[in-house]
Amino acid sequence: MRTYLGHLAVERGLAANTLTSYRRDLRRYVEILDGRGRAAIGEITEDDVRAFLMGLREGDADHPPLSAGSAARALVAVRGLHRFALREGMAPADPAREVKPPTPPRRLPKAISLDEVERLLAAAAGPAGEAGAGSDTARGLRDRALLELLYGSGARISEAVGLDVDDLDLGDGFARVSGKGGKTRVVPIGDYARHAVQAYLVRARPELGRAGRGGPALFLNARGGRLSRQGAWMVLRAAAERAKLSDVSPHTLRHSFATHLLDGGADVRVVQELLGHASVTTTQVYTLVTVQLLREVYATSHPRARG
Repeated sequence: MRTYLGHLAVERGLAANTLTSYRRDLRRYVEILDGRGRAAIGEITEDDVRAFLMGLREGDADHPPLSAGSAARALVAVRGLHRFALREGMAPADPAREVKPPTPPRRLPKAISLDEVERLLAAAAGPAGEAGAGSDTARGLRDRALLELLYGSGARISEAVGLDVDDLDLGDGFARVSGKGGKTRVVPIGDYARHAVQAYLVRARPELGRAGRGGPALFLNARGGRLSRQGAWMVLRAAAERAKLSDVSPHTLRHSFATHLLDGGADVRVVQELLGHASVTTTQVYTLVTVQLLREVYATSHPRARG
């Protein structure tokens, strides 16, 4: 195990946190193998690997049961170890080759209702009496513009804080965002977002940018630098608390953007382009949300939906 971890650190250059996770998972694997009387890596069988995976899922007196996703990540470390041992001539076969990881349950994206979105956006600027907030303060105007833009464009938070002023065409209502893998796409932004961003640019950004460190950045922090992803997340969290909304994440407005478009009749491939998904399969998970909504409405509304 030590040789394999050294290989991952030196030749593969894995991050320290990843190495820590691999070390923890492999240490537990060795404990289970010791209990089954396996003294050498060449003695390990496919049944041993399956027993390890089952043990992860069931848990024991010292370890709680792991979810399918966590167990699958632990199995990745074990499969990597056995591939390495086979390649280096330390074992005659790879007993983990045919052991498939458990499939995590499909999670539906978290979306909030239109009413909840409006409450969140209304709370973005904060109450007027709150220090640094209020709809007419620089920070209040910035926060409202940021959240309006997130919901109005479906952009990721990282994409929004990465915007420069020149990336916007407020006249035609478009923004040019840089997504994953450096891919650039053009997305429309609605009137509410355009007006909020325009108010921020005219009445707030000059004040925030007095320190002159923001350069071309669209959204600035209180020191005049580019607003960070963490800073944007704090803006969202504060607005959610004021709106009394729980379980709101940085992706909530993006998920809600997609779900509300599909609820309104938008084609899934159009939504795919707006979100910047490489594959329509990724976008189709949102259709499950809308089908679930239809099922709930039917169940509560149709006179013969329930016996």
